[in-house]
Amino acid sequence: MNAPDPIAFIRQHLIDPEVCIRCNTCEETCPVKAITHDGRNYVVDVNICNGCNACISPCPTGSIDHWHLLPRSLAHSLEDQFGWDELPPQKEYPADAAAPVVALAPEAGAASETPQANAAVSPTSPNAPWSAAHPTLNQHTLKNPISASVAGNFRLTAPGGDADVHHIVLDFGTQFFPLLEGQAIGIVPPGLDADGRPHYPRMYSVASPRTGEREGYNNAALTVKRVTTDHAGRSAQGAASNYLCDLQRGDTVQVTGPFGDRFLMPNHPGSNILMICTGTGSAPMRAMTEHRRRLKEAGKPVGGKLMLFFGARKPEELPYFGPLAKLPHELMDTTLAFSRVPGEPRSYVQDRIRERARDVAELLRGDTFVYICGLKGMEAGVLDALHEACTLAGIDWPALHARYVREGRFHVETY
Repeated sequence: MNAPDPIAFIRQHLIDPEVCIRCNTCEETCPVKAITHDGRNYVVDVNICNGCNACISPCPTGSIDHWHLLPRSLAHSLEDQFGWDELPPQKEYPADAAAPVVALAPEAGAASETPQANAAVSPTSPNAPWSAAHPTLNQHTLKNPISASVAGNFRLTAPGGDADVHHIVLDFGTQFFPLLEGQAIGIVPPGLDADGRPHYPRMYSVASPRTGEREGYNNAALTVKRVTTDHAGRSAQGAASNYLCDLQRGDTVQVTGPFGDRFLMPNHPGSNILMICTGTGSAPMRAMTEHRRRLKEAGKPVGGKLMLFFGARKPEELPYFGPLAKLPHELMDTTLAFSRVPGEPRSYVQDRIRERARDVAELLRGDTFVYICGLKGMEAGVLDALHEACTLAGIDWPALHARYVREGRFHVETY
């Protein structure tokens, strides 16, 4: 009798819906368009994915890094994945049954070229600075969130303005929930979504240093803008942002995380930090700056130079405008850009970088780490401005950029 054909096994790439915070980074990063989403979950198409790993390092939560061994005939369909609230368990198979193993279905026709060459110059860093503190990750998920009480909710922008931005302080009491500058937490809005399911967490960067918003207390701050329109300008109420902005002192919030093991600050002496942000993208920059400020006040080594380029429509819409004005120049070199001031030409962060091209290039020659955070639309302009600044100074920007990414010196978080 003829022996049956061996079962072909695959390692199917899956996304954990419990940990995923739906930031869309994986879908934007995937070079073969294998990742898609509906109103609930982000999923990977087994018939397209070629296992190139381009989406792994940019993911801020690690939810993307799951590979299940299973027979190709039992591969999870997109319909299956869209219906998940949690990742199914990995089934056990006999050790001798796992051959041959292929990365994906051989008849899928996925692209064979991997994006490794492109990954080297990607604006997303593949690792954290070598001296960054070791972060705690994914301690709490949607299944086991941590409760925090609201210790304060302060409007940062002028009343009546177009931008309603709040500084919200959350107190974790005696619960262990360590956070580092550059990390983020998930906020779980109460109630149900349009499909009758609990809301998934929304991610917010922490705006306070590792010692807490109030030093010595187990608390953290967020910078939240009330969302009232979508990206097309249509009326849309952000489920999490409106919930957060309306919180009162003493209210309780469900939190997941911490998230993020790459957008972390360097801690070794002499390290410079170049920060470029718009709007609420200032949150991680405030955390890093405040950490350096506290070190300086305590007489401890504070590292090298801090340089900040910060953009908003108007001064009254710039979060932390007052505290920024009080920071001494020897702590941080600050340049502001405003795009909607009546009677003045529009100025964006990339314009201000060009104006200070010599100073920026000089900083990039040293032991420097770059952090870019804000609206997605700023990214291309900032990269062009950095390229121009380096070219004028005789620096090979493509080579420098690739090295910065490779060494964990170049970090981008845009939305």
